[in-house]
Amino acid sequence: MKVAFVSVLPSPYQRDIFAALAARSDVAPRIFYMERAAPDSPWPERPLAEYESYLPGFWFSLGHARVHVNWRLPSPRDYDVIVCNTLMSFTGQWLMRAKLRGARWMFWGEKLGARSRKHDMLTVPLHRASGIAAIGTWAERDYATRFPNTRVFNIPYHCELAPFANEPRLPRTELDRGTVTFLFCGQMIARKGVDQLLAAFAMLPENARLLLVGREAELPQLLANLAAPVRERVRYAGFQSPDALPKFFAQADVFVLPSRYDGWGVVVNQALGAGLPILASDCVGAAHDLLREGENGFLFPAGDANALAAAMQRYATNPALAVAHGEASRRGSAYWTPARGAERWAHALQTICASSLSTSNSQPH
Repeated sequence: MKVAFVSVLPSPYQRDIFAALAARSDVAPRIFYMERAAPDSPWPERPLAEYESYLPGFWFSLGHARVHVNWRLPSPRDYDVIVCNTLMSFTGQWLMRAKLRGARWMFWGEKLGARSRKHDMLTVPLHRASGIAAIGTWAERDYATRFPNTRVFNIPYHCELAPFANEPRLPRTELDRGTVTFLFCGQMIARKGVDQLLAAFAMLPENARLLLVGREAELPQLLANLAAPVRERVRYAGFQSPDALPKFFAQADVFVLPSRYDGWGVVVNQALGAGLPILASDCVGAAHDLLREGENGFLFPAGDANALAAAMQRYATNPALAVAHGEASRRGSAYWTPARGAERWAHALQTICASSLSTSNSQPH
């Protein structure tokens, strides 16, 4: 199957899937990126594979969004299926509304935000898509409800986790053996729930530690609200390159993602690979697929600092539970490989091609 993907930029977690697809004998992917990197991109630029290329174009700001305008877009005449991974762009809207009309195409995305007039306007073309590749169960349910006449496939992100699985854990000294270190990795902003995390952490016993990794953003004012003894148990390691992240995950005992909204959250995949228990809010897409309640972590309501504190307390007072849940995460990570993700993609693409062929053959001649 000749398949074209139109995506915004070369993100590592998408490129892992693209590489796995290119390694298969039944899929010939071509990847078209709308830009090289976002202005605040955390990923260093790496050479493209032979099946990847950049589209000529530009972008402009519209409110908080960057709107892309590109040309030399892939033609449906050259591909069996075209997959569009962009909604908030002129490029994506032109593709879905005009260039792909009557062709086999799919939309690929995380769970959409709350219903609004703007969202409804932008998603009109999805009613005509051959299929939607929803990134996770949370997104799948939402797309199936909004677009009942469009075929929806559940294809979560599958990432290369070997660097996290292979990173040796730091030896625990006699002094710190009784401590439990909670890790948060991401931007220090309200949407990520960092304010709730700090409020919950302040309720924990003195053996609890908090390690923060990511862009500083709003952190100074958030830390200002903590009592000095609590602040002393918080370590901020700053922003780290993707290659450096495994060593910070290896320093932790439990991973926490308290986001008020995260369409997926690849850091949860990484925590799984690192063999960490996972505490995540119910508004984190990845939690609905990677977290098994009571087996490798706990889910809590987004925005509820007391519920988060109670979940953290279970590990702070019982470090052995953290070890057991971490081992369960590590075992579970064996499934979430790029090859498995490519398998799910191949099935979806084959289904789209077969159903289109069946429809075509049933038409009167």
